[in-house]
Amino acid sequence: MFDSKQGGSGPVPASTAAERPSHAPADHPKIPPEKVGVLLANLGTPDNYDYWSMRRYLNEFLSDKRVIDYSPWVWQPILQLVVLTKRPFASGEAYKSIWNHEAGESPLMTITKSQTTKIRDRLQAAYGDDVVVDFCMRYGNPSTKSKVREMADKGCRKILFFPLYPQYSGTTSATANDHFFRALMEEKWQPQVRTVPAYFDDPGYVDALAQSVERAYAGLDDKPDVLVCSYHGVPQRYLTEGDPYHCQCVKTTRLLKEKLGWDDDRITTTFQSRFGPEEWLQPYTVEEVARLAEQGKKKIAVIAPAFSSDCIETLEEINEEIRESFEEAGGEHFTYIPCLNDDAAHVEALVKVIRTNLRGWLD
Repeated sequence: MFDSKQGGSGPVPASTAAERPSHAPADHPKIPPEKVGVLLANLGTPDNYDYWSMRRYLNEFLSDKRVIDYSPWVWQPILQLVVLTKRPFASGEAYKSIWNHEAGESPLMTITKSQTTKIRDRLQAAYGDDVVVDFCMRYGNPSTKSKVREMADKGCRKILFFPLYPQYSGTTSATANDHFFRALMEEKWQPQVRTVPAYFDDPGYVDALAQSVERAYAGLDDKPDVLVCSYHGVPQRYLTEGDPYHCQCVKTTRLLKEKLGWDDDRITTTFQSRFGPEEWLQPYTVEEVARLAEQGKKKIAVIAPAFSSDCIETLEEINEEIRESFEEAGGEHFTYIPCLNDDAAHVEALVKVIRTNLRGWLD
């Protein structure tokens, strides 16, 4: 394992096999060499798009009090008897339209696997076998609990937990951390842990966003009038209750605008995916793109900076529903700019964030 006495000069060779401590009695369990785990966490995905797979996934997701914070006495009857009776069918059709049929999984799963592989390669090149890199999902599989257990079995006495959400929200980063901490409650020998904070203003992340915009625009004959930065929405009251998500989204847009060297009127911030009767953060993307078209902005591009991977909200909601709203209002040219996914600049930015948060453990 890494020898801190060497002053951070790099990993030193270590045995990979579990061994019984030399001073221990013969019946003492074998202990694997100490390692550091890096556990990436994404939102989650259903195992398939059939009714029961969708129902299990939506039940777990919509039963999370970080996501829907109504009293369970009020919400659960509505969820079980109304929402989960109909919504799995509609959501299943939406997932089917974007499903990676060749791999038998959602695009989010495919992309997260690729991100993890590339990050693992980079970190193992730097630290060798002293680091274990894997991913988990807050909802669905692979579960956070199963991956924490695997890392413990591999000797990870330290785990860096990284929710892949650039902007912090109680509905995303916090619930991922909650689930991680609950998994730790079941470990007899808990590892030392750290959680990675939001990276909404990280220069590498902002630069990767800017590069993706520049590449997309370079391939267009007619440049968009406006770039719409569409973030996943949350109820408006979350902002007044102290959730910093809105402010961090607005700052990401501002930093992206400054990186691109644009004027204010070329970029705007909106929020999508409203659910339920409450007022959510505004302006709503689906309404704002229609308003832009009606005001004569016939060419727009949409990017989703809050999503580290393309998923149902981007591939289906933005590229189908929101596009349709724009075109029905008279819009002519709609460009969706994909999420950063496993782009080299994005991977580089994530690796730098990870290495910063590993200081003192491996560097």
